[in-house]
Amino acid sequence: MSQFFQIHPDNPQSRLVRQAVEIVRGGGVIVYPTDSSYALGCHIGDKQALDRIRAIRRLDERHNFTLVGRDLSELSAYTKMGNQAHRWIKRLTPGPYTFILPATKQVPKRLMNPKRKTIGIRIPDNRIALALCEELGEPLLSSTLILPGEEMPMMDPYEMRDLIGHAVDLIIDGGYCGYEPTSVIAFEDDEPQVVRVGKGDVSLFETV
Repeated sequence: MSQFFQIHPDNPQSRLVRQAVEIVRGGGVIVYPTDSSYALGCHIGDKQALDRIRAIRRLDERHNFTLVGRDLSELSAYTKMGNQAHRWIKRLTPGPYTFILPATKQVPKRLMNPKRKTIGIRIPDNRIALALCEELGEPLLSSTLILPGEEMPMMDPYEMRDLIGHAVDLIIDGGYCGYEPTSVIAFEDDEPQVVRVGKGDVSLFETV
């Protein structure tokens, strides 16, 4: 059964954040809050942990995973980012957006979309998520916590413990963080394209 941490959403306890990151570094899969919904997370280089996330969500190889980081400079090492993409991402982060960009060689092939060779990046406006990334010192590989057959992410950490506690190593109760997925913006040839309308305002792109 997974561990269960209650972490304060405004003042995350550093001791619990460190313990959570130790679990990630040790190959664990965690559930943690973001600014749009709860997510599954693991170490970027851990194939077994990635396979566990695929199994929980029943994802195929076409699924676009997301790298959640603390700032743009950290995430830019993993993506090929044109000038326009850089301006948009800088303007909209931290916030409830996922950006799909061409991946660099820093990204393991198993994380990329196999045809497009792309990866999602995200900088959430959530203190717990950012504290985890800060302590980890690198992006967290993530996927929204949506169970097979469901359309919306899970909201209640106690329900998560009942349903998937056997399949993850840690569930972080960070309070209510919403249940609406991020808006997804893809940059093809540095031009923004709205792929999914979610929590983030996409009206800004209507004039582009």
